[in-house]
Amino acid sequence: MRPLEHFLSSAESCEDEMIEVMMGMIRIPAIAPENGGTGEGPKADYLMERLRGFDEVRRMDVPDVTDPSVLRPNILARKAGRKPGTVWIVSHMDVVPAVDLDAWDSPPFEPVLKDGRIYGRGTEDNGQAVVSSLFASRQFLSEELQGMSLGIALVSDEETTSEMGIAHLLREGCFSEEDVIIVPDWASPRGSRVWVAEKSLLWLRFDVVGKSVHGSTPHKGVNALRASARFMTDLMDVLERRFPEEDSMFNPPFSTFEPTKCSSTVDNVNTIPGTHSFCMDMRLLPSVDIDEVVKVAEETAKRHSLAGGASITVTEIQRNLSGRPSSTSSKGFGALLKAVEKVTGTSPVASGTGAATCANFFRLAGLDAYGWQFGGGTLHGPNEHVTLENLMTDCKVFTALYYELCLKG
Repeated sequence: MRPLEHFLSSAESCEDEMIEVMMGMIRIPAIAPENGGTGEGPKADYLMERLRGFDEVRRMDVPDVTDPSVLRPNILARKAGRKPGTVWIVSHMDVVPAVDLDAWDSPPFEPVLKDGRIYGRGTEDNGQAVVSSLFASRQFLSEELQGMSLGIALVSDEETTSEMGIAHLLREGCFSEEDVIIVPDWASPRGSRVWVAEKSLLWLRFDVVGKSVHGSTPHKGVNALRASARFMTDLMDVLERRFPEEDSMFNPPFSTFEPTKCSSTVDNVNTIPGTHSFCMDMRLLPSVDIDEVVKVAEETAKRHSLAGGASITVTEIQRNLSGRPSSTSSKGFGALLKAVEKVTGTSPVASGTGAATCANFFRLAGLDAYGWQFGGGTLHGPNEHVTLENLMTDCKVFTALYYELCLKG
C-alpha cells in the first residue's frame, strides 16, 4: 500500500483542475425558487459529468414545494469498501442570492482568480466543500478499499429548508449508524474547531399595518415604518433580556436575535407608508424553548399594536430544533482529528455553532455528524471568496481521512 504522502502529493497536483472546476461551477447560479432562482439542476448536471469512476452514482430529484415544475437534485456518489459503513462528505449545491451588488468588485457569478483567491457567489459556501471532497475522493477511485466505503453527497435546498435536500435523503434511508458523516459547511480559523452541536433555528416574519397618508399630514395616518422600527428595537431588547443564557461550547456563546429581510415601503418620499414587514433570524441555545420565544414575540407585538395604533402579526417561517451533540468518542471524530492534525498541525477542539447546517438533520435522526472546514469567513457577503490554500488544505484533510478509514481500514 502506498503511503499517505503519495496521495497528498497527488492531491496537490490537481490544483489547476480544482480551480477550473470551481470557476465553472460558480458560473452556474443555483438559487432556490423561493429566492428568485431556478434551483440547482444545471449545477447538478455540471457536477454529474465530473463523478466518473465511482461504483455507484445516484441522482434523486425532488419537486420543489413552491414550484413543482422545478426539480431539486441530490447526488450520492459511492465507491465500495470491504467493511460496513460509508465515510460521507456532505456538501450543498445551492447558494444564497447575491445582494449589495455595488459592493462587489466583480459580478458575483463571473468568477475571478486573483492573488490566490477565487471570487464569486458560492465559492466558500459551499463550493469549497464540493470541490475539495470531489478531488479528495478522486485519489482513491482506482484503489482497492480495504476499509469502509467512500462517498460524497451533493445536496439541494440547504439555504432554505433542507426538506428537499438532506432531510429527504434521510427519510429515504440513505445513511446508516455505521456511517461516518462529515459536513464541511462552517469554517474556523486554521481549522481549530470541529462542530459537534448546533443551536436551534427560528425564523419569524412580522407584518405591520398602519394607515397611509400624505407626507405632510402624518397625524392623519399611522406610519407603519415608524411603528415597525419602534417594535423591532423593543423586541430585540426584550428577547435578549428574557433569554440571557450562555454556553461556552458555542460561538457566540449566547442566543442571537437579528432582523434581516424587510419589505420596501413606498416608491416616493412624500407618502407615509401604510405597511411594512421584516423578518428575524434567531439562533437559540439548545436550552432555550422555541415556543417560549414565539410567545414572547407575539406578546410584544400585541402590546405594540394596542399602544401604537398599527396592527402587528407574527408568522413563523421556519424552525429547526437542535439535535443532541455528536459523540466525541466515535471512530469518525477520532479519525477527523487525526487527519486535521496530520495536515495542518492544529489540534481542533469540539465546539458548537449557530450555523444551522445539514449536520443537525443527521443529529435529529440519531446519527453523529461533524462539521469542519479550514479558514473562511466571507460566506453570504459581497466579494465572497475561497483561498487556494483553504481549498487545498480541505482536500488534503479529506484525503487523509479517506486514507485512514477507507483505504487502510
